[in-house]
Amino acid sequence: MKHFILISFLLLSSTFINEIYSMKQTTEIYLAGGCFWGTEHFIRQVKGVKSTEVGYANSLVPHPSYEAVCSGKTNAAETVKVVYDSSEADLNFLLELFFQTIDPTSHNRQGNDMGTQYRTGIYYTRDSDLPIIRRAIANLAIKYSLPLAIEVKPLENFYPAEAYHQDYLVKHPSGYCHIPSKLFDLAKEAKPTSKVFRKADEATLRKELTPIQYNVTQKNATEPAFNNQYWNEHRAGIYVDITTGEPLFTSTDKFDSGCGWPSFSKPISDGLIVRKEDASHGMIRTEVRSKTGDAHLGHVFDDGPTEKGGLRYCINSASLRFIPKEEMEKAGYKQYLHLVK
Repeated sequence: MKHFILISFLLLSSTFINEIYSMKQTTEIYLAGGCFWGTEHFIRQVKGVKSTEVGYANSLVPHPSYEAVCSGKTNAAETVKVVYDSSEADLNFLLELFFQTIDPTSHNRQGNDMGTQYRTGIYYTRDSDLPIIRRAIANLAIKYSLPLAIEVKPLENFYPAEAYHQDYLVKHPSGYCHIPSKLFDLAKEAKPTSKVFRKADEATLRKELTPIQYNVTQKNATEPAFNNQYWNEHRAGIYVDITTGEPLFTSTDKFDSGCGWPSFSKPISDGLIVRKEDASHGMIRTEVRSKTGDAHLGHVFDDGPTEKGGLRYCINSASLRFIPKEEMEKAGYKQYLHLVK
């Protein structure tokens, strides 16, 4: 009997631990992309999405009704609460799919639906999600000549919509939807293609980096001018953080400054780097570090080409790994190919 009780206790404990672990893996994001019927039906197809609920986000009026939201007086947005398992579908992957369902340049409108309640928005509950959202939007903006009209704000409130709105297209398969039906199949078959970039621990960095790479990225050293790997590299491709693999610069923005180090007019996105004042060596300079890897990259100066924005990011080759354009897809960087001209 005692053995039976002990085994039962262990099984229950194991189940409880697994449930707790599963709960820790899930997080939420709130997406507004026009009529919430279609947005919910689309996103619920994605593997890794555990639950969806339609409702009204950031309303000025508590517990608004559908009629009140349609009046425009609540400033609420028709929104889908998305609970997902980040180990199966990360936020960047979900946003890439979501962007395929919207016209990101359309203001207060998607498809035939017009009004502030149909505005496009991404509402977050974790501050750590904001850099990911900003980076995804920056990558999206490159594809458009018009400014994007995507609202990004913390979630202030979310009120579930009436019961008849929930799972609407499941209950009414032929019901109205502004999203083309072929995209539902795309969502169902989609698999994450984006990499997750993380800094390795100290022991791994010491093992995997060469002495010069370690000293530059971790100890703020500087490699010799004209005697480094990429100062005279002219091939098309991307330059990634040697400590994380995260893309930082492209050959499109690289230019010959004559300084003896790789020079770029800008990073892929400002959200990828951190600038700090550097008063070392009797000079006042602006240091550039990678945000994810916290690796020392180099410095930024204001003597770059005027036609390229006037900045010169002077970067150590030892902080970077170059991936030629023809190898990018195989190396897992297909989504960045459009940046390399």
